[in-house]
Amino acid sequence: MSKPAPSRLATPSMLESFREMPFWPLAATLAVQTFATMALFSVPTAAPEIAHDLHVPGSLIGIFVSLVYGTGIVSALVSPGFVRRYGAVRATQVSLLAVIGMLLTVTSGGLLALGLGAVVLGLAYGAIAPASTHLLVPQTPRPVFNLVMSLRQIGVPLGGVLGALFVPPMVGLIGWRATLLTELAPVVAILLLMEVPRRAWDHDRDPGWKLWGGTLLQPFRLLVEDRRLRSLSVASFVFSGVQLCFIAFMTVQLTAVVRVDLVRAGFALALYQIAGAASRPVWGWVADRFLSPARMLAVLGFAMALAALAVGRFGPGWPWGAVLGVAVFGGLTASGFTGVAYAEYARLGGTRRTEATGLGTAAMFAGVMLLPSVFGAAVTALGGWFLPYAGLAVLSAGSALLLL
Repeated sequence: MSKPAPSRLATPSMLESFREMPFWPLAATLAVQTFATMALFSVPTAAPEIAHDLHVPGSLIGIFVSLVYGTGIVSALVSPGFVRRYGAVRATQVSLLAVIGMLLTVTSGGLLALGLGAVVLGLAYGAIAPASTHLLVPQTPRPVFNLVMSLRQIGVPLGGVLGALFVPPMVGLIGWRATLLTELAPVVAILLLMEVPRRAWDHDRDPGWKLWGGTLLQPFRLLVEDRRLRSLSVASFVFSGVQLCFIAFMTVQLTAVVRVDLVRAGFALALYQIAGAASRPVWGWVADRFLSPARMLAVLGFAMALAALAVGRFGPGWPWGAVLGVAVFGGLTASGFTGVAYAEYARLGGTRRTEATGLGTAAMFAGVMLLPSVFGAAVTALGGWFLPYAGLAVLSAGSALLLL
């Protein structure tokens, strides 16, 4: 007697989905993303001490992150050719070398060294996502694809949290330069460990692949050829910018408008970050089992529009529990989308998934660079928070409509 066809309602649990994942490639790419991001955000975390030591305004340290993301756009678009020619593992190792170079450069001198270190890191930081995607896609079963990509993206908030927990107390004990140098140990360890499976994992490299010429235009060709990638790129630009607006301005708004102290405001921001990290694999699993990735992203876009409107309404009369609830809701939506977005770039890219992921990384980095600056200028010009947040809500909802 033949077995009955499985019902679509008999959906595997998330625990069962975890058993299907490529554990070691995922662990390796997650570790790379985590410690590279930790190194990136350790500099702004230690900004007060760095600014005092270098005798510069603390606001100048913020330029460090902008330089990393600005040069990261270039490396995101250029790196797919290097990934195909030398292999995903080798490209990842080069990214880790850039992290090492940044840590050594920043701690070796003054303000010029700080800027040079940002450029060194940015020239390889944008390659991490394309290389990870190139490595993970062939080894990931389709039923858990969005979940795996979302788990890899936990490395971004996890790196930020590790930096926030590790850097401040260590700076007080041994100073900011020595603190940054202690981060060399795990980065070097990961770089060396990735040499063990390199031949097996880089079996598909193509030594004859051209690095320059038409290869550089591949991400832009994808953008022109595929309307779905254009819509996804607009949404990724907006969503990543909204995410950073919440992060960059939440503590300022809560202390100035809701009139809570910095400790409570920082707690709200921490809840936002934790919610974003925890939700990423959940949204990936939902996109694998119940909704298409585009619809999942659209739902998150509409939800983050609601979150932006709620944050724009913060005022002195708001109950603290309601403030924390909105912070968590914002984290679940604006900070939870990236894994599904990267999975969708890889799916739509097909055989050009590496180039498509580079395009996605560039779009997200551009949103991170540009939208918070425009938002901050709007707050200053309009003298209030609601209209700028309403603008973010319109952009988020409009992007969600594009995805549908």
